[in-house]
Amino acid sequence: MHSSRKGSGTGSDVLVIGGGIIGLVTAWRAAGRGLRTVLADPSPGGGAAQVAAGMLAAVTELHYGEETLLGLNLASAARYPEFAAELAQASGGMDIGYRACGTLAVALDADDRLHLRELHALQRRCGLESEWLTGRECRRLEPMLAPGVRGGLRVDGDHQVDPRRLAAALLAACEGAGVTIHRAAAKRLLVTADRAAGAVLDDGTELRADQVVLAAGSLSGRLTGVPPEVVAPVRPVKGQVLRLSVPAPYAPFLSRTVRAVVRGSHVYLVPRENGELVIGATSEELGWDTTVTAGGVYELLRDAHELVPGITELPLTETRAGLRPGSPDNAPLLGPTDLPGLHLATGHYRNGVLLTPLTGDVMAELLTTGEVPGIAGPFSPRRFSAARQESYA
Repeated sequence: MHSSRKGSGTGSDVLVIGGGIIGLVTAWRAAGRGLRTVLADPSPGGGAAQVAAGMLAAVTELHYGEETLLGLNLASAARYPEFAAELAQASGGMDIGYRACGTLAVALDADDRLHLRELHALQRRCGLESEWLTGRECRRLEPMLAPGVRGGLRVDGDHQVDPRRLAAALLAACEGAGVTIHRAAAKRLLVTADRAAGAVLDDGTELRADQVVLAAGSLSGRLTGVPPEVVAPVRPVKGQVLRLSVPAPYAPFLSRTVRAVVRGSHVYLVPRENGELVIGATSEELGWDTTVTAGGVYELLRDAHELVPGITELPLTETRAGLRPGSPDNAPLLGPTDLPGLHLATGHYRNGVLLTPLTGDVMAELLTTGEVPGIAGPFSPRRFSAARQESYA
């Protein structure tokens, strides 16, 4: 079962660096396979999931050139109902807010309508289920929509989950499965005899492990001690998100996730069962900046107001900015690196929440058998090390 391990006799079987939802699901699934698992993170359950809206939008998030990623996204979305039930049991009954409510993508002008029509054609070519609606049909589904809506796509298979609840449930499941959690940041990778052998934490603790999974989101490329040729090529992509609350007289404000491209900017409104309405999200290449800006809030409210004019009556309860881990091709890095014993589970960009169930399964399979399941093959971190070597040739 542990064919990929070089038994050291000390330390743990697996060290997971990073305690966001990807690190937590990896640790939970590894422990569930009988591996002695340790996780290091200064605030487990934190990270981008605290900001994310939690759309499980494999179909409406489809972009040109991302058809391979679509297969991964759809496979993970299909696992969600069972995953949510299993996680509820493992976390002592915690609800992750999984809602099979569907998504409506709408267009406000002729350009947006054309863009949406092209997306519909791409979805159909990929064999996906989505239905074209007139503006009137959109408003019949969601009466709060602006009169100017020109058409839309109804996708009943794109659902949602509450990422904050997901993170809390995963943390509880890890603790229940016997994962040892160190609340400190990994500072340096330990490499012994050309093999990853653990990490040193910023409090000085040295953790030895037979296999190391780097799952630190946008921070994954900053761990020292990693040989240059295997450094994770991830960058932070800033996203600002707003939370509004829907008081009783206005409920239910929206019955499903509504999204649109307004003047070239993506905006979405995700209604939670608890009366919260999440509006997102900007996409900004600004390095490590997590400032909530007046401009970011203004643009989100302006675009959301064009879509659903009634939102300006609602209380604004929270503004947050987070960092998504972007990779060079916007697809995740899943699997072994060229340094034996070091694996990556990062670079999920817009799809971290969606890909949580599948990532856990893929990493657990790799950690126990040494094999990466076929569906994750195209997302090997080695796809970039090959390109790096060619550029030096």
